Amino acid sequence: MQISIKKLPYITYKNKFTRTFIDMFALVDCNNFYASCERVFNPNLRNKPIAILSNNDGCVISRSDEAKAVGLPMGAPAFKYKQFFKEHNIHILSSNYPLYGDMSSRVMSILDQFTPDVEIYSIDEAFLQFKGFENYDFTLYGNEIRQRILKWTGIPTCVGIAPTKALSKVANKIARKFPKQTNGVFVIDSDEKRIKALKWIKIEDVWGIGRDLQKRLKIKNIKTAYDFIQLSDEWIRKNFSITEWKLKKELEGISILSLDILKTRRAIATTRSFETTFSDIDNIKERVSTFATSCAEKLRKQGSSCHIVFVLLSSDRHKKDMPQHRTNKSVILPYPTDSSLVISTAAVNAVSSIFRNGIKYKRAGVIVTGLVPTNNHQLDLFNNENPKHKPLMSVLDNLNTKFGDYKIKLASQDLKRTWKMRQEHLSPRYTTDINEILNIK
Repeated sequence: MQISIKKLPYITYKNKFTRTFIDMFALVDCNNFYASCERVFNPNLRNKPIAILSNNDGCVISRSDEAKAVGLPMGAPAFKYKQFFKEHNIHILSSNYPLYGDMSSRVMSILDQFTPDVEIYSIDEAFLQFKGFENYDFTLYGNEIRQRILKWTGIPTCVGIAPTKALSKVANKIARKFPKQTNGVFVIDSDEKRIKALKWIKIEDVWGIGRDLQKRLKIKNIKTAYDFIQLSDEWIRKNFSITEWKLKKELEGISILSLDILKTRRAIATTRSFETTFSDIDNIKERVSTFATSCAEKLRKQGSSCHIVFVLLSSDRHKKDMPQHRTNKSVILPYPTDSSLVISTAAVNAVSSIFRNGIKYKRAGVIVTGLVPTNNHQLDLFNNENPKHKPLMSVLDNLNTKFGDYKIKLASQDLKRTWKMRQEHLSPRYTTDINEILNIK
């Protein structure tokens, strides 16, 4: 006998022990995504330990399962682990973001074929919501998702399906942890499975539980997700916040968190470490001009203009024996703009005022904020942008889209390279550069 759906909008009861959930969520996660992208085009890397390095080949940001098995830690500084890499025959690769971004777009476009409700959570993860799928076998459906992504892109994935976003994260961890038993898909579709899963997962592995919260919970002897949901709602609200209360409800099977709709960003940032330290202002101005131009391009893509340009500059904090300097400056523009010319000029002028001689700078950044819609903002009677900038920026964007690699730049930018990163182990951009596609002999 079923209870009225109106009284319990998120579930119907088959009997007093088992419940069937109406709407379900899935978390699709690409396994070791960066390493998997490299293996698609270089099969010789399969089943071998791989480490992907950060910008400028600084530290390890991604590891294959084989690299994890030999004890390579996340964040390991590359220069300190050179001998470790050799001893364990670990294949080192520089971050190939054009390749990873393109492969991510391909995976996400496949997910759109399974449901219209998709939230891209990160470059290698997405939440899916299934509305009106009451008669579906979600295990079979999850396997169909995995097989299509694997066949069309070569990227292996795991799928966790459950009645809430938080539980789908738990289900995904189980699918990833026990690939042979689950075949990469695990569905939490009953209270029995939910409780068993919550007793298995450690509190520090629960989505949304940070380090500080872990410590506070472990003082209360909360070691698993199941221990967490035994706390009363009143105690959680009194001692934590609404966020932790929502997480508790989600783990209880009550859907609180909906898919996030893509929103216009309130600020746009481009920050990078240099390939080496710079002590001359000309090199720093060139880098900041490039970062500012990148921010302006992102503004135009989302149809926004900015009121404020914020510039950051810092020395290498890891070199304690050298003079340190961290500084920033904000520039308030007289009118909102998305022009690369205006934003770059403001950023470069800011560098002139905060630069200090004798300092070796390692990192810079540009943030644009105070965003307003480009086609709907307050005009100023006396200060307005040069009307020639709009069509000029449109032509600039079209040419760079057509020919790629930022062929058209400002005179203040280096014409040869955009990001100037140290990438000594970079693989080809197989899918985004016609000159680097695979050649079949």
